Amino acid sequence: MLSNRRRRYALQFLSDTTGSTSLSDLAEQVAAWENEASVDDISASERKTVYTSLQQFHLPKMADTGVVEFDRRSGDVRLTESATDLDIYLELVDRYDIPWSLYYLGLSGIGVILTSLAYAGIQPFTTVPFVGWTVFLIAAFTVSSVSHFVLSRRMRLSSNTVPPEGEDA
Repeated sequence: MLSNRRRRYALQFLSDTTGSTSLSDLAEQVAAWENEASVDDISASERKTVYTSLQQFHLPKMADTGVVEFDRRSGDVRLTESATDLDIYLELVDRYDIPWSLYYLGLSGIGVILTSLAYAGIQPFTTVPFVGWTVFLIAAFTVSSVSHFVLSRRMRLSSNTVPPEGEDA
């Protein structure tokens, strides 16, 4: 369900909305984000395309999973409590970034290489004692972990007015 950008945009809008909203308002904002424009600048055709796909496909699918409540007759859409569980699945990665999992894997690999070279007594890695490399790696992981924590908090669905992937995408 979360693999589709339009659904993620819909979740972002709904998470910033108290109570229910109309399908028209939702479609209007999603269309604006998709076209990187303001709501006033999107065309009727862009709005209608998003409206139709949300109404016929995306919102029913999201309602089936229990993330939203969608009343087809009135066009009202509301986020359910279970939507808050979705944050853990949304590691949003900009097209110029790497996933945190790959970053930590690379940092671990560099740590293994550095400590192995220092332990083996290979120059110039012996100029810094083995304990120094260990402290350096602990500091690198600490700074990385704090950065990861702060960025992941900022990238949560309900923490931005504009969807995170739309800011730099």
